[in-house]
Amino acid sequence: MMKSPSVTFLFVSLISGCSLIQPPQNVAECPVPEKIEAPAEVQICPEPQVVERIVTKIVEVPAPQPKPVAAPPATNTAGKLHLPIVGAIEWAKIEPADIWLEARIDTGAESTSVHAEDIQLVEKDGKRFVRFVLVDPKSGNSYQQEIRLRRRVIIKQTAGPSEKRYVVKMWVTLGDVKSRIDVNLSDRKDFEFPLLIGRNFLTDAMIVDVSRHHTKSTPTNVKK
Repeated sequence: MMKSPSVTFLFVSLISGCSLIQPPQNVAECPVPEKIEAPAEVQICPEPQVVERIVTKIVEVPAPQPKPVAAPPATNTAGKLHLPIVGAIEWAKIEPADIWLEARIDTGAESTSVHAEDIQLVEKDGKRFVRFVLVDPKSGNSYQQEIRLRRRVIIKQTAGPSEKRYVVKMWVTLGDVKSRIDVNLSDRKDFEFPLLIGRNFLTDAMIVDVSRHHTKSTPTNVKK
C-alpha cells in the first residue's frame, strides 16, 4: 500500500520539529542551597552555688517591766534568815574580862578591834602570849589579860602610817549573839568608842540599821 506524499511530509516535519524546539531563554533557575554548618556547641554556665545562707530573724523585745519594790524590813528582824537588826552604836560584852563596852558597829571594817593598854608579847613554854590591860571607861577599873597570840597584822590607816597589831581570840556578846572571834589590840584612846565591831562578827549574824542606836540589852550598871 502506498503512503500518501502528504502524510510522509507531515511525519518528517514532526521529527525535524522536535530538534528545532529550543529551551526557553532567561528561565530563573532555583539557587543551589548553601551548605549550612551545624552551630558550635553552646557553652552552658554552671548553676550558682550557695556559699553562705543568710537568715534574718526578727525578735520582739518586751517592754521593760518596773522592778518590784521590796517590802520594808520587820521591826526586829530582817531578810529571809530573820537576822536581828542592830543599830550603829550598841553595848557589847568582852570576855574573859567580862566588861561591857560601848561599841561602834562598822560594816566597812573587816575585823573587830578593842582598845588595849600596856601591850606586851611574852613567851611561855615555847608558845607566844600577849599581855595587855582592858579598861572599863565608866568605872575606870583595869583588867589584866593574858591570851595566846593568834597572829600579827598590818592595818593600813586612811590617814597616817600603817600599824602592826597583835590579834587574839576573845568572846564578844551583842544582844543574843555570842561569838568567839579574832580581835586586834589597838590604841583607841583618840576614838569615841573603845570597841569597834567589824564584819568578822556581823556577817550572817545580824543586819545593821545606822539610823538606830542601843537597840539591844545594856548592862544594868551603865546608863545610856
